Amino acid sequence: MTKCFSFTASRNWCLRSSFSSSGLRSTVTDLGDGTVVHCWVPKTRKETRPDLLLLHGFGANAMWQWGPDVIPRFVRHFNIYVPDLVFFGDSYTTREDRSDSFQAQCVYRVMEANSVRRMTVVGLSYGGFVAYSMAAQFKEAVERVVICCAGVCLEEKDLAEGLFPVKNLEEAADILLPQTPEKMKELMRFTFVKPPVKTPNCILVDFIHEMCSEHVKEKKELIHALAKDRKLSEIPKIPQPTMIIWGDKDQVFPLELGYRLKRHLGDNAVMVVIKDTGHAYIVEKPKEFYKHLKSFLLPPLPLPPPPTTTTTTNHQNI
Repeated sequence: MTKCFSFTASRNWCLRSSFSSSGLRSTVTDLGDGTVVHCWVPKTRKETRPDLLLLHGFGANAMWQWGPDVIPRFVRHFNIYVPDLVFFGDSYTTREDRSDSFQAQCVYRVMEANSVRRMTVVGLSYGGFVAYSMAAQFKEAVERVVICCAGVCLEEKDLAEGLFPVKNLEEAADILLPQTPEKMKELMRFTFVKPPVKTPNCILVDFIHEMCSEHVKEKKELIHALAKDRKLSEIPKIPQPTMIIWGDKDQVFPLELGYRLKRHLGDNAVMVVIKDTGHAYIVEKPKEFYKHLKSFLLPPLPLPPPPTTTTTTNHQNI
């Protein structure tokens, strides 16, 4: 029987429409080295607004992760840029480099192509690795950084020492890149404190087909590249003001990795822990997430000076 309706494709269309109505347009940048990057950029860039770059994590394309809760709130304050990282959405490369450093270089070149020279970067999960790498490589371009539940300070030995609920990277990849409804349900148990209940298998199969079936091999290589030979002592300390946001019950990147990153950056970073949330706190508590982002990215306006008072002197005729 021919498939006649896809819930996932329908929602993807709605998200595209939402991005467009929010003042963004879809672009594709050919970097000329076998790499093509899709990115949502402002239809009209306003010089008076700062530039904000949003980097997604593993899962669906960038629209699904940033669109429903973040874009509408920030589009009034920033020129917003939302790329699909390489091997997600419509971005890909023929090159063999799978490092977060390479992803950061690709995104930076896209921002250059859009005449953006200074920016704030927010990275969610895997996007947090890329954001951190951008801040380390392009110090003059990146003004501020927000790292959202990204285990930047993980070490390869952490897996063997039992910090994660999985035993190895292959097991992690099977969960993060689900190819069956059972694996999708397992992923939801890992990412949510209260996973969606009784999601029909047909919906999960549809989502996997639409969002998780392309570049599976390459995405697994991205996961392996994150932890390979990674040592805390070799991770640079970025100089930019940084906010670290974590869910207290995160099972993908345990909270200890957030505290480890805070210790690594010292007074240059502030850390926020969102209670009773897991890795998907952007979905579980979007208002609280937005509140913390806003406090860091949009400092309150200075209070107006108090009104001047004039002293009236009464003169009496003597």
